[in-house]
Amino acid sequence: MPAPRFVEQLNAQIGNELSAHNQYLACAIYYDALTMPRMAAFFYDQALEERSHAMMMVQYLLDTDAEVTIPAVGAPTSLFADLVAPVELALAQERTVTDQINGLLRIAREESDFASEQFMQWFIKEQVEEVATMSDLLAVVRRNHDDIEDIEEYVAREHGAEGEDATAPRQAGAGG
Repeated sequence: MPAPRFVEQLNAQIGNELSAHNQYLACAIYYDALTMPRMAAFFYDQALEERSHAMMMVQYLLDTDAEVTIPAVGAPTSLFADLVAPVELALAQERTVTDQINGLLRIAREESDFASEQFMQWFIKEQVEEVATMSDLLAVVRRNHDDIEDIEEYVAREHGAEGEDATAPRQAGAGG
């Protein structure tokens, strides 16, 4: 069984991931309302990815006979000043999540909880990718905020269909 301190913080992180899901959903809806289908699809996909991260954490707790508690989450920001604001928010959110994931790894190490430390390794790699993706997207959106078509073209080119990561932890409710 994982260290109690780790379990407590992983349950809190499940809430953080679900909150990120809701925030990305709000970003997607914002871009959908602006008739920016590629940006909307990108953020809808990001929302599903955050939900899947939460479910990976749930599955880990279930697999290790630890208690799962789903915390309440606050309402996301849904009003944005311009096209750039949702991506700025997303980058800030990814940097916060990176700090949270690093904190979980730190707790696992402090508690000599080797299984939990190993579980967190995938999330460390994932956060490097997420921050890089949002940093790049923010640069493009800032540079092209007056040219929606260029933004849409970038997203279509750089963030088209991607395959599943075979190294990702299992998700609760995903079968198999």
